[in-house]
Amino acid sequence: MPPLSPIVCPSTSHRAPSRYAPTPAQLQTLPPSEIIPRLYVGDLAAAESPQVLATLGITHVLSAMPGHVALPPPSALPHLPPHQTLQRFQLPLQDSPFSELAAFLPRATAWIAAALRDPGARVLVHCVQGVSRSSSIAAAFVLAQYGCTPEQALQLVRSKRPCAQPNPGFVSQLGEYWQTLHAPRGHGGHSTPSR
Repeated sequence: MPPLSPIVCPSTSHRAPSRYAPTPAQLQTLPPSEIIPRLYVGDLAAAESPQVLATLGITHVLSAMPGHVALPPPSALPHLPPHQTLQRFQLPLQDSPFSELAAFLPRATAWIAAALRDPGARVLVHCVQGVSRSSSIAAAFVLAQYGCTPEQALQLVRSKRPCAQPNPGFVSQLGEYWQTLHAPRGHGGHSTPSR
């Protein structure tokens, strides 16, 4: 992945706290948000909508929730080449401050990175409402791939999706994930991922 400009990893010194709290009715009508080119965050309804997936050209779906996700069949997705299906990855992640988000982040961010290596790929990361779990995973991808701090990554996600509100446990785990990515070798950490 090419490095992002400073605009993508914004300075956190002049940010205003997010005060946007959508109503449940507003959440039901909120379309997916493009966080960075070809990476979208949305809700379950978007993931199950042939119209939304076709309009956005989605080729990969990461579901950050337990339970069944009724992705449309290839016949309902005219944007996909013949004999191609949506690529999918599901993480059985509950939206609880005590859920182990950090355990899923290396696999989730690697899956998104692998998908986006294909210039024709478009990835939708979703959870039930498109507020906490999916936003956290998108922020983790941004910080892992582009070197943003957790605060910068969350600020970017919120600037593109104002309803993004990762729960406090997920915010804390994003910080832990960032620390493991930047820990020196030989001290139980991992090296910074290749870009």
